[in-house]
Amino acid sequence: MKNLTIEKKLQLLYELQTIDSKIDELRTLAGELPFEVRVMEDEIEGLKTRLTNIEQQTKDAQTTISDFKVKINNAQATIERYKEQQNDVRNNREYENLSKEIEYHTLDIELSNKRINEAQNLLENLKTNKEQTKQQIEDRSADLKQKKTELDTILAETKDQTEKLTLASKSIEEKLEDERLVNAFKRIRKNSHNGLAVVKIERDSCGGCHNRVPAQRQIDIHKHNKIIVCEFCGRILVDNDIDAKAK
Repeated sequence: MKNLTIEKKLQLLYELQTIDSKIDELRTLAGELPFEVRVMEDEIEGLKTRLTNIEQQTKDAQTTISDFKVKINNAQATIERYKEQQNDVRNNREYENLSKEIEYHTLDIELSNKRINEAQNLLENLKTNKEQTKQQIEDRSADLKQKKTELDTILAETKDQTEKLTLASKSIEEKLEDERLVNAFKRIRKNSHNGLAVVKIERDSCGGCHNRVPAQRQIDIHKHNKIIVCEFCGRILVDNDIDAKAK
């Protein structure tokens, strides 16, 4: 299509806007689901890492208990040996030295028992945390599965429509044969919070930012002989007859 009139370009731009807005609506159907899925996946990975740390802490605590039990057994054996030696001492000094050693190892046993109790309490807490974490993983995994199912369903339902509309959008861009105009259209859409680059005059105002459009400007827009943008928001302005003429 060669030497398009401004009116024809405006009609194509409006049609392009209509199609792209439908694509936006289809993408909006998925809403926050893609983001929610990513957040939940990250959360589950964090819980799995926590579970791994709990399992390692559990092994460390079990090793601590085992080591202190060995230490207690060794200390008890040493105490028994020193007590036997006390029966054969030759003087009070030797007896007192053995008594001090017995006292030292007895204190060491008490400290070891204290450390074992601390480790056992830690094991109980770790066991509770492990069960809670496993339950959280199970619950969040079930939620994630549901969210993914919802997302897959929506994407499957809108895939064909989106693909058809996308092809239609590209076809109109080619018909326009004006790369600068198409790029301007895309730039305005990108900078617009609602994706609208082409808007109609509604109640004498811009259909995008709702600022009043002067009467003379509305007359110029109705002539369809030049592309006019809103002086406030920069959107391309068309009148209510543009879609009728496009048909």
